[in-house]
Amino acid sequence: MWRVAETLLFLDVDGPLNPYAGKPTQRPEGYLTHRIRPASWVDETLSHRRTLRLWLHPGHGERLLALPYRIVWATTWGAEANEWISPRVGLPTDLPVAAVPDKNATGTDGVHSKTRPLLDYAAGRPFIWVDDEITDADRRHVAAHHPARALLHRVDARHGLRTDDFEALRKAVI
Repeated sequence: MWRVAETLLFLDVDGPLNPYAGKPTQRPEGYLTHRIRPASWVDETLSHRRTLRLWLHPGHGERLLALPYRIVWATTWGAEANEWISPRVGLPTDLPVAAVPDKNATGTDGVHSKTRPLLDYAAGRPFIWVDDEITDADRRHVAAHHPARALLHRVDARHGLRTDDFEALRKAVI
């Protein structure tokens, strides 16, 4: 049995909360469209961009908060997730943020660029990682280098978090 109070829930934005890979004309049911322009996206190379389209479900925060875990952002959005994402999905605007690389990438060993920093942040504590880019290489790396229990839960970036995903996260404490 997991010691729930100590279990971290590392949460990615794009994919799990923002199903960015869905067809532009087929917003998933229950999601709202938001057009935003985060400061980190506006610089001399990106100033030509209009706005970023996000699909976010306003009920996801309540469902995530009902889980018995400590939520930590694990996203290239960094602290901006608290500003731009949290209020739109119903999460607190002061969630901790795990430092991950600014750009998602896979190393030559097939391990995602977030994997090692998340293990460092977890510091031996049990965790669940919710992301759309998790691979078997990440699972093998965590199994070999993390002493506590870990669940790496991949979400389809076309659909975002669904009822089955929330059920799997809820059952992880059993």
